[in-house]
Amino acid sequence: MTDSAVISEERPTKQAMMRGALLRCPACGEGRLFTSYLKVADACPNCGEELHHQRADDGPAYLTILLVSHLAAPILLASYVAWRPDAITMLVIFGLGTIVLSLILLPIFKGGFVGLQWARRMHGFGE
Repeated sequence: MTDSAVISEERPTKQAMMRGALLRCPACGEGRLFTSYLKVADACPNCGEELHHQRADDGPAYLTILLVSHLAAPILLASYVAWRPDAITMLVIFGLGTIVLSLILLPIFKGGFVGLQWARRMHGFGE
């Protein structure tokens, strides 16, 4: 296979993003994507795909804030209208809920971003 055929070979974007969101290597789907909470591995321990090229930056954080706020706001309003809890009760419950949900979603979104970059050959993944 020539170099141009390898470069033009299509990488499935949806599959790569799903593998990344499952915290697995976007290339093989087997190796762990992260070495710690949000630290992307330099290379896949299973297939050896170099992952240090990724540049997720603030994208996952913005997406997490967007989703968590759009989920929390209507639930906050509905619970206030339905039960009229104390302000401190709402602060504690929704404060903890948004923190936990954000901590759960952040690595999932970052993995999806890394998978998207790998599939689209962005930031050095195509070389």
